Amino acid sequence: MTSASQTDQRADVPFVARATETGARVEASTANEVIASYRRQQELIDTDLEWVFAEHPAVTSVPASDSIDAVIRELDDYFENGVPLGVLAAAMSKQGWTVGDTLSEVYELRMSGSIWEPRADHIRPV
Repeated sequence: MTSASQTDQRADVPFVARATETGARVEASTANEVIASYRRQQELIDTDLEWVFAEHPAVTSVPASDSIDAVIRELDDYFENGVPLGVLAAAMSKQGWTVGDTLSEVYELRMSGSIWEPRADHIRPV
């Protein structure tokens, strides 16, 4: 996750991302709201989102790893009903992954049968 200065963080907004092309900020109360914003932006303009700040115990405690499989398995311990895609994307930002990078890899894992989606925008390892 990109280091953010105190001026980039707002105590009442736990999730902040920025459009890679325009620099427009996305502030959200849940990590999956950032995913929804990414999808809306993709419909309008071809841009990606990078994380500025994500305040969630699962994101801060999961060790950085290039293996998205390992991160999903670590995060799965925190969530009874599946890992929110936004939380996974925030955790993967520790390795420089954008929201688009994460969603692309999640798609590949889903198609290979390595993960499943118990409910919309929440995944679990098989």
